[in-house]
Amino acid sequence: MKLATVSIRDRAQVVIVENDRVITTTTEGNMQYLIRRRLLPGRGGHSYRFDEIRFEPPVTPSKIIAIGKNYEEHAKETGSNVPKAPLIFAKFPSALTGHEQPITWSSSLTQQVDWEGELAVIIGKRARNVSEADALEHVFGYTIANDVSARDIQIRTDAQWTRGKGLDTFCPLGPWIVTRDEIADAQALSVKTVVSGNLRQDGHTKDMIFTIPALISYCSRMFTLEPGDVLLTGTPSGVGEGMKPPTYLQNGDVVEISIDGIGTLRNTCVVTE
Repeated sequence: MKLATVSIRDRAQVVIVENDRVITTTTEGNMQYLIRRRLLPGRGGHSYRFDEIRFEPPVTPSKIIAIGKNYEEHAKETGSNVPKAPLIFAKFPSALTGHEQPITWSSSLTQQVDWEGELAVIIGKRARNVSEADALEHVFGYTIANDVSARDIQIRTDAQWTRGKGLDTFCPLGPWIVTRDEIADAQALSVKTVVSGNLRQDGHTKDMIFTIPALISYCSRMFTLEPGDVLLTGTPSGVGEGMKPPTYLQNGDVVEISIDGIGTLRNTCVVTE
């Protein structure tokens, strides 16, 4: 099942996605309510075209946990050593934005904004000290993320990642969640990023250094993963920072990230003074 959070006449609600339409549901709560209670919603009585609704981030989690340099070629393109353990950082929930919503930043703050297409895991039930063997039982579903990164802030000004990766709108997420039963093998998915018609990333989740079960198990040893939390699993090679010369997002660029079995997350860049 594909589930999304959308606004219909300024009212946010959970919907079922079928082809190019969304169907209202009988659920009374938001996506977190549904996930926490391990419910799948019933169909409601109304259907809308995509152009009649606004896609919101599918969840608003208590935390967004991200993994750095989880693909060997990406680590190499950034001049880094391949990590021996998962490299964990966090993005703020305030960084979330939805499908077809703008990625925005001020040119006075950053001029080196980069894309990072990633598979995102939505946690389905509380995970604390779980084993790799049991880890996938704690997954509700999967979606697409863009770990947008201000490289000048991240690398050359702050020399740490919180601010450069945590700006408002720097975590596009969506368009929807595909429930776990619909993805036979999350380590067998292609990840492609196209920027204004140019293919930039062409990776595959089989190339992750640390698999999804390994990441869930590892993270759950440090902090409790709650229903609705989001785990970003790392980006394959092909980011702008690794190009020669480095290439960054510009005003009007359209970033499209596509993952097998899920769909395409699309956002347009808007730069202010």
